[in-house]
Amino acid sequence: MAADPSVPTAGEPPEEGVSLHLLGGFRLLRDAVPVVVPRGLQRVIALIGLRPGATRSQLAGLLWPDASEERALSSLRTALWRLRQDPCCPMTMASDTVRLGTAVRLDVDDLVGTAARVRDGDDPRTAAGALAAGRHDLLPGWYDDWVLLDRERLRQLRLHMLEQVAGHHLTAGRHGEALEAALEAMAAEPLRETPHRLVVRIHLAEGNAFEAVHAFYVYRDLLRRELRLEPSPAMCALLDDTLAPIRQASRDAVTDRPSPAGRRT
Repeated sequence: MAADPSVPTAGEPPEEGVSLHLLGGFRLLRDAVPVVVPRGLQRVIALIGLRPGATRSQLAGLLWPDASEERALSSLRTALWRLRQDPCCPMTMASDTVRLGTAVRLDVDDLVGTAARVRDGDDPRTAAGALAAGRHDLLPGWYDDWVLLDRERLRQLRLHMLEQVAGHHLTAGRHGEALEAALEAMAAEPLRETPHRLVVRIHLAEGNAFEAVHAFYVYRDLLRRELRLEPSPAMCALLDDTLAPIRQASRDAVTDRPSPAGRRT
């Protein structure tokens, strides 16, 4: 690996300011300077960051699933030896486990921490960056099984976090902030019903019946077009009271319309 010429040589203690970014693509930064990492070592570093408690056997099996256990462990030993020679990404090795050094900041941890604070009921306004956290997928373009699994796990974590933020804001009467969070979740997964349902509830809470009805029918049309499905009964029930007068007026209009036999010729 190579970094800025000011980076100390092997053997010198690493300085503060090492960050590993896996959301949106692999980036290793030292004091905001990108570190060049070969693709093979990127996989090792990324997996260690995502599986801090994994044993060497578990890491080797995930990284080289088609190799024998002996060969996979040999490949892992070689990779770890190479990483130990470079101070740009310090590792902590204890017994049979390997993890990133305590000085390394991982963006995935920031997302998980933000989601935990929201889940535990912290004021969503204090969860800085909740809307932007995890906006990009984990390691796009990587198709290892362990990447696909964690990518979906983090995607679901973010969706639930955004919906919780929107719900907290809605309960507190902060409709603008609630709508922003719900729309962020909607952008992340357009076919997911929960954020659409939140948008309808927010508009109704503000007294904007037209906006609520419009949001409902936009989602219904999208669902019909993409999946040939209808919104759930829970979604439809949100507008029952709002649409009841309109539906009654339509039925009355049909009832009052003269039948063809009663028309004059």
